[in-house]
Amino acid sequence: MQKIILLVVAFLALIVFSGSLYTINEAEQAIVIQFGKPVGENITDAGLHFKLPFIQDVRKFDKRILEWDGDANEIPTKDNKYIFIDAFARWQISDPLEFYKSAKNENLAQSRLDDIIDGAVRDEVSGRVMNEIIRSTERTMLIYDTESTDGIIGKDAVEKYEETKIGARLDIIESIISSVTKKLKELNMGIEVVDVQLKRINYNRQVQEKVFNRMISEQNRIAEKYRAQGQGEKQGIMGLQTQKKKEILSDAYLKSQKIKGDADATAVKIYAETYGQSIEFFNFIRTLETYENTLDASTQLILSTDNPYLKYLNKK
Repeated sequence: MQKIILLVVAFLALIVFSGSLYTINEAEQAIVIQFGKPVGENITDAGLHFKLPFIQDVRKFDKRILEWDGDANEIPTKDNKYIFIDAFARWQISDPLEFYKSAKNENLAQSRLDDIIDGAVRDEVSGRVMNEIIRSTERTMLIYDTESTDGIIGKDAVEKYEETKIGARLDIIESIISSVTKKLKELNMGIEVVDVQLKRINYNRQVQEKVFNRMISEQNRIAEKYRAQGQGEKQGIMGLQTQKKKEILSDAYLKSQKIKGDADATAVKIYAETYGQSIEFFNFIRTLETYENTLDASTQLILSTDNPYLKYLNKK
């Protein structure tokens, strides 16, 4: 009986001891809850920790940087352009105790951040013009003109577009972070916003269609200009090609006539040399050539026997 009592006591002691131990890993932080209320300090060190069994409970929270991704909101800019702003943020729980008191869990915290960050983004964007929102710096933009020869417009035209040099994207983000941080401190939520960024800026559907049509029209105008320039270059190349062709044919004809003239001169020279060597043989050959060129099967001649035309046929 005594052994059974000892076993029961040991078992109960084991349960009590195991209920008083808990662990925190490197990615966690925690607070101790007693009768529904937090007690003690924040527990941020990883390792084995103790609590009162049965009457105390442990609530663990993520120590890592968490993600907030809001919905795209349509916001009017200072220059009356309606745009969709899609923002995202990174945040973390800096004070688990205050976080538990104000938000209880991450889902409720995300809901509270929706209102705080969206409001800060809307307030900041509505006070800025479009160029400030989409550009990050005040770096001078190089303005191009499709009507000029080199594509770059002159100094006077650059000064006309001076407003395109405005850029305040980084200032806007810093202002949003500052506004959100201030609001979180006022609410004492135990949350720290690490970063806020604008991941997408877009016109609303009606304005977007007009912008796209204007872009298409501009690109078509530029394309037509280049096509016209291409046609002009084509005609110039074809004119040069025709001129070159005529020059080549003329040069070839000149060379061919020269070759023919040289050949005729050579032939006359050969004939003259042959004629000088044997006049009788030359006359005989020339007469046979004449027969070949003037007589055929249908030719009829009525000549006297002493006609010079047939003198070589009459010889015995």
